[in-house]
Amino acid sequence: MADIDNKDQAEMDPADMEDVEEVEEEETGEDENSKARQLTVQMMQNPQILAALQERLDGLNGSPSGYMESLPKVVKRRVNALKNLQVKCAHIEAKFYEEVHELERKYAALYQPLFDKRSDIVKAAYEPTDEECEWKMDEEEELTDEMKEKAKLEEEKKDEEKEDPKGIPEFWLTVFKNVDLLSDMLQEHDEPILKHLQDIKVKFSDPGQPMSFTLEFQFEANDFFTNTVLTKTYKMRSEPDETDPFSFDGPEIMCCTGCTIEWTKGKNVTLKTIKKKQKHKGRGTVRTVTKTVPNDSFFNFFTPPEVPENAELDEDSDAVLAADFEIGHFIRERIVPRAVLYFTGEAIEDDDDDYDEEGEEADDEEGEEEADEENDPDYDPKKDAVPPAECKQQ
Repeated sequence: MADIDNKDQAEMDPADMEDVEEVEEEETGEDENSKARQLTVQMMQNPQILAALQERLDGLNGSPSGYMESLPKVVKRRVNALKNLQVKCAHIEAKFYEEVHELERKYAALYQPLFDKRSDIVKAAYEPTDEECEWKMDEEEELTDEMKEKAKLEEEKKDEEKEDPKGIPEFWLTVFKNVDLLSDMLQEHDEPILKHLQDIKVKFSDPGQPMSFTLEFQFEANDFFTNTVLTKTYKMRSEPDETDPFSFDGPEIMCCTGCTIEWTKGKNVTLKTIKKKQKHKGRGTVRTVTKTVPNDSFFNFFTPPEVPENAELDEDSDAVLAADFEIGHFIRERIVPRAVLYFTGEAIEDDDDDYDEEGEEADDEEGEEEADEENDPDYDPKKDAVPPAECKQQ
């Protein structure tokens, strides 16, 4: 992890640490109840919390009802035979996914020339022909001749004002910023580096090797690090767990490994230096302690937590790895194959469309509730009003 540099200072004893006084403001029972109601309202309006509750309720539907215990012994014996058949099905399914992986490897070789040409266009190594640039619009996108002429004049005016750009500037940075899953990882200090990202490739494990895939982030020469390629490898398993074979649902990522980034001196955005002033409790002297600590950055993606072989991860590390696996899978399955659509935003619109109906239904239900309340002669809107949050001085 990060080095710690205490300049000309010795570590302080616990007895020398400054006391920290915490002040908790007393609140009346009425304030507590009011806040509890307000918090409940806010929680029930949060779709993520509602989804988690629904998932929990759905899980209860499959809980044992006692029916199996009531069956005659001879029937239980036959059910056990069915369960053994189910285990065999799980092993066949595992073989199916292994063959799917082989197919992915086969077709990846067919896709690659197209992805290579995409990369050449992005980094200005190849200028597409007029024929290659011709794009037939959908009927909804068709423009009148007047609009086409106006758009052409505006484009020509912009081209005159700006220098001729090479390739497609900031292609991958724009992709990342357009996707919530990736933009949440980006910090402002990451963006100048990602402007140098030229391509992302997916490499599958060789035939006969354990199932895995590697993401290769290819950079042009830059002032931040000397690497031309940063890699992240995900190792997968496609076989039922002997202790819980019925939980098998296809290949799962078991672990991942990053790479060492050779940062230029003073350019490492994954670390930051902080200075703290500490006052000695007894003598009253003040000293300044300089520390190098981890810093939020997209490039922490290349140093994931290590997975111990025979030990469980703590909650934080487990959450980081779960998110890491989701991101790696998303880049492989969605970003690399459809990068141009995430650049233009069209893929994002398609993703958003998946949630439109659900949102409309929720709005309709809310409208029905409001109508019911208005038709209720005993309804008093003042009783449901959420009290304003208190203003507190800091």
